[in-house]
Amino acid sequence: MQHQEFEPPEELRDTIKCFWYDKRDFGELPSGFEVLPDGYAEIIFYFGSPCGISYNGGLQPLPSPFIMGLLNQPVLLHAKNCLQIIGIRCFPWTVFDLLGLPSGKDSVRIFEHPIAGLQTTLNKCILAGKIEEALIQVEQHFRHARSRVAIDSMLFKAGVAMREANGAMPVSQVAAAAHATVRTLERKFKHSSGYSVKDVSGLMRFEQVRNHLWLYPDSNIAGLAHELGYTDQSHLSREFKRYSDTTPAAFARKAKKGKHHVSDDFVALIQA
Repeated sequence: MQHQEFEPPEELRDTIKCFWYDKRDFGELPSGFEVLPDGYAEIIFYFGSPCGISYNGGLQPLPSPFIMGLLNQPVLLHAKNCLQIIGIRCFPWTVFDLLGLPSGKDSVRIFEHPIAGLQTTLNKCILAGKIEEALIQVEQHFRHARSRVAIDSMLFKAGVAMREANGAMPVSQVAAAAHATVRTLERKFKHSSGYSVKDVSGLMRFEQVRNHLWLYPDSNIAGLAHELGYTDQSHLSREFKRYSDTTPAAFARKAKKGKHHVSDDFVALIQA
């Protein structure tokens, strides 16, 4: 198992959180692994054995690349043998503009785009073990894409405020930080991401709880609820179960048993 994260250059930090690489061996038999919700959208390139998603009781193959959008529930993916991934973790209000695609609420989006032309080049780098060279290719592509996109300063300011507050800031205060009315901010936010400010804030806050319980599974959940701005422990538990299909206590127990693998920034690929 190998995982690395790479900070983007300065000119991409208003659109991309990080680039990351992940390598894991699932064995000869197909294995399922969950992707848990968080506050980001990911562009995923993968290499090696085919990867698929559970859909309507069956298994739907996924092309490379695909978009893992904002999730309201865990998504179950399947792979076998060696799977290597290069991910571009984007802010949800920038990913569609970077790609020139209309926004939407797809948990997994299959799309046609010139970026797919990178697959062959990246695959050669991966096969040769030249991970950093592959990431340079990805970075160059997004430098060019970013140079052609005008990022809305209102959304940028709103995003900064939301991230600094870990999703606990009321929409009215987010709008004030962005120097906008609530109505204008919500309209632009939905247009760019497909979601409301409240939707994304809820995911950001869930992500903080999830990460904290992974790192500190013995944490007092009532204290965590207070720290992260939930009304009370019951409110936190309801929201946590809504996004993860499990309770905070059950998640913490699994974390203590070491059944999950995460990075320091919690790339939530969890083998079932």
